[in-house]
Amino acid sequence: MQFPSKSYLEQLRKKYPVGTKLQLISMRNEKYLVLPGTVGEVTHIDDAGSIHMRWENGSSLALIPEIDSFQTVSKAKK
Repeated sequence: MQFPSKSYLEQLRKKYPVGTKLQLISMRNEKYLVLPGTVGEVTHIDDAGSIHMRWENGSSLALIPEIDSFQTVSKAKK
């Protein structure tokens, strides 16, 4: 597995800061219990570029930006 560049991670963390609310559109692996339309909050972005979430259904499944489809609902408040 090749990790993303430092500059890519910085851009991702700037675009989706902790506290940003995202809504799932679709997930590569549909067997997981996060359904399309579910909203969650970004908890952190790891060094692999996965966006870790706290979903409204209690799941903590991470998003993979190049694979999963999602949209921003609201930006984190500063």
